[in-house]
Amino acid sequence: MLCALPALAADLTVSAAASLGNAFKEIAPAFEARHPGTRLRLNFGASDALLAQIAKGAPVDVFASADQETMDRAEAQKALLAGTRHDFVANSLVLVVPAAGMSPVKALPDLQLPAVQRVALGKPEGVPAGRYAKGALEAAKLWPAVAHKAVYASNVRQALDYVARAEVDAGFVYATDAAVQQEKVRVIAVVPTETPIRYPVAAVAGGANAEAARQFIDYLRSPAGQAVLARHGFQKP
Repeated sequence: MLCALPALAADLTVSAAASLGNAFKEIAPAFEARHPGTRLRLNFGASDALLAQIAKGAPVDVFASADQETMDRAEAQKALLAGTRHDFVANSLVLVVPAAGMSPVKALPDLQLPAVQRVALGKPEGVPAGRYAKGALEAAKLWPAVAHKAVYASNVRQALDYVARAEVDAGFVYATDAAVQQEKVRVIAVVPTETPIRYPVAAVAGGANAEAARQFIDYLRSPAGQAVLARHGFQKP
C-alpha cells in the first residue's frame, strides 16, 4: 500500500526590525497554524542592515522596517513587489533610565547635566530609532550637548540592553522596547518626533514564496495579527 508523503514545508523568510522581535515570535506559530506547510524563518536587526542584506541578494520574502525612509530606499532600489507595501503598526520614541538607582534625568533637558555622561541611542546612520532620537534632540536644541555623550548601538534592542544593565545613564528606545524590560528600565518621557513612527511591510521582489509573503502581510493587518501586536504595545498605523 502506498503511503502519502508529508508535504514539504515552504520556508518564508521574514526580515524585520529588531523592535518587532517579541511580537513576531508570538505571531509565527499562529500564522503557521493557519497556513499548514509554511514555516516562518525570522531574521531581526536594524532596518538599514536588513535592507543591505536584501540588496546583496539575501533570500528574503518579507521586509518589515521601523521607518518609512528605509522602505523608501528599498522601493527606489526596486527591491519590493509592487502593490504589497502597507503600514501595519505605529510606535513612539521614549527616553528611559535604569530602574535601579536615583537617576538625575527627570526630563529631556536633563541630558545636558554634567552628572549624565553616557546616553545610548541607535547609530543614526544605520538605525531608525537613532535617527528619530537625533532628530528630536536637534529640534530641542540639545544635540550639541548630547552628541559627545552618545553611546551608539547597532540596533534599538542593544540600546535597551545598555540601559537595562545600567551601563549608561539614559537611552532612547521605542515604547514597545521599554515594555519588554519594564522591571529594569523606567520611562522618563515620550519624545516627540517630527515624523510619526509608522512601520511599513512589503514583499521582496524575487522572493521564493510571493503568495505566502502576501498571506503573511495580510495576517499582520488582520484583527488576529493586530491583536498580538497591540498586546506588545504597538498602536494602529
